[in-house]
Formats: sequence, C-alpha cells, structure tokens
Amino acid sequence: MDHQDGTFKSALTERAGIPQPNSVNPEFLTSYVKKKTLTVDDYVDGILVGNRVILSRAITLVESSHPDHQATAQAVIERCLPHSGKSIRLGITGVPGAGKSTFIEALGVMLVNKGHKLAVLAVDPSSERSKGSILGDKTRMEELSGMENAFIRPSPSAGSLGGVARKTRETIILCEAAGFDTTIVETVGVGQSETAVHGMVDFFLLIQLANTGDELQGIKRGIMEMADAIAINKADGDNIPKAKVARTQFSNALHLFPPTESGWVPVVETCSAYTKDGIENIWNIVQNYIKHMQSNGYFEHKRREQSRKILSETIDEALLANFYHNLEIKQRLKSTIDEVLKGQVSPYIAANELLKGYFQ
Repeated sequence: MDHQDGTFKSALTERAGIPQPNSVNPEFLTSYVKKKTLTVDDYVDGILVGNRVILSRAITLVESSHPDHQATAQAVIERCLPHSGKSIRLGITGVPGAGKSTFIEALGVMLVNKGHKLAVLAVDPSSERSKGSILGDKTRMEELSGMENAFIRPSPSAGSLGGVARKTRETIILCEAAGFDTTIVETVGVGQSETAVHGMVDFFLLIQLANTGDELQGIKRGIMEMADAIAINKADGDNIPKAKVARTQFSNALHLFPPTESGWVPVVETCSAYTKDGIENIWNIVQNYIKHMQSNGYFEHKRREQSRKILSETIDEALLANFYHNLEIKQRLKSTIDEVLKGQVSPYIAANELLKGYFQ
C-alpha cells in the first residue's frame, strides 16, 4: 500500500524500462539454413541474393566427391552460369616468402574500400600432404576477412591438380553469381598449379622479391612467360635500391621473350604490401590490361579458349574416373600391377590390354 495516495503496489510488479531479451534467437535463421537440406532452388535463390551461408554450402557441395552432392552442385552451377562471367579474375603466384598473403590483403582492403566485392580463392593440390598455407593466410588476413564485402575461401581438399582446378573454376562461377566483381585466385602449391591458375584467370601476376641475390635464378621460364605483370614486393626501407635493380633485371629479361599474342607488353613494378606503397599502381596495371584486352577482342577470345580447355579437361577426367571405377578393370588391375612389378609383362603391353578390356 502506498502511504501517500492509498494505492496498492505489488513488490512482484516488473519495473518499467528494463529491456527484455528477444523471444526469437537472432542466430536462428542462420542456424536453420545451415541444418536444413536445401533444394537446387534454395541454393540458387540464396546465391543470387548474396547469402554467404548458402554460398559456402554450395561451394562445399562442389568440393564433395559424393555422387548426390555432385549432381546437385552441377544443377546449381548450370543455373548460376548465366549470372557469372562479369568479374575481373586475377591470378597471383610467387615464391615462398614473397609476401603473397600480405599483398593480397593490402590489395583486397584497397579494393573493398573502393566499393568492390572481392572473393579470394586458392589452388592447392598438395594440401592433404602439406596442409597448404591458405588457412594460415586466412588467419593472417585479419582485416580483409573481417570486411563485409570480402569472402576468403580455403583451398579445396587435396586431389589431382585437374580436380582441384575444376572445383576452383566452378567456385568462381558461384562467387560471380553471388555478386563478387573481383576474384583473386592464389596458387598455394608449387609446380603445375601456376599453369592451372593461368588457365582460369584474366590477369596473371607474379610476385617476386629483390633480396635474393640473383633474382632471375630459379625462376622458371614458363612462369615468366605466363606473367602479365611482375610485382617486386617488400620495396621499402633499405630494400628500395635492390627493388629498383630487380625491376630493371626483370624488365630486361621479359624483353627477350617473343611478343604476346594479345599485344600486351608485361609490366614490372615495385611495391610494398607492408607500407601499401605501389599497391594502387599494381591495380591500375590490371585495369589497363583489361581495357587493352577488351579493346582488341582478346579478352573474350581468352575466355572462350578457357571454356574450350575446360571441356577437354572435363572429358579427360570423366573418362579416367570411369576407367578406374569399371568393375572388370578393378578386378584385373591389382594382378596386372603385380605382373608389371615382377617384370613378367611390359607396362606398355599391360596398359594396352587393360584398355582393350575396358573398351570391349
């Protein structure tokens, strides 16, 4: 009882002004999407509106080797294909320690701040053996990975280079359909992965260092010939004079190569991913290259050639998988290998006999 006005006030009455918790968990929808079995329509609709959870689940389907997952993934890709092809695809490679991840973060942050939507992918056929480095890269790219318009995806699970490259190509299609206008594909492995990445991007950037003594030693001619530009990274502090010398060396080396089919003259530029100096110059080079390629029609020509190559590679992969899954081949393979190892039959003859049995 209130002694002043005579009204009764219960001690159990809830005080006004205390905020009450939301009756619906704000994470419910995200959790629901993660657990729900999605249809092809669910995947496509989610990707086209830029839903990150559904995009990630679609990429997981692409990476899966389960037949049912692959069937769904291919149906999703087919539906997303008309909405793809509009991003700039940038491939980045470089020797270990060249600072690829730091460079990608510096470039990526700059692009996102300019209003771009960026996807960062990786090609690493050796991740099962070496665990790769893209997961470490993701933790080091703290600023970029925390940006709303950036999407960093670890490498697909280990397998043949062709299989990993195919999955990365298909992931590019999904990311483009989700509205990402710039895609960076990083080579995490070494060797032939550079060739695989070159075959799926518009612009191929080689990152080099200037403190290795003879900069041209150990650089494969093939990688140099594939490069549309070379970035001499870590050009800061006392390393700036060395970087300028390296730029001259690489420029001279590039002029020894035959002219490119597109008419583009590869450019060598210095930069520092640490201080951010020169990063915008590298992006300007990429844009100039794209304009040059689009003006002479080579941009579309290159994309068509890549599609033709994908067709051939997909047929090769399908035939190879079908061969090794053939019941008769499975039954004969172990004994045939034993005969070859014991020197009882030539590997060439054994291979021909297996192929004869397969085609018959």
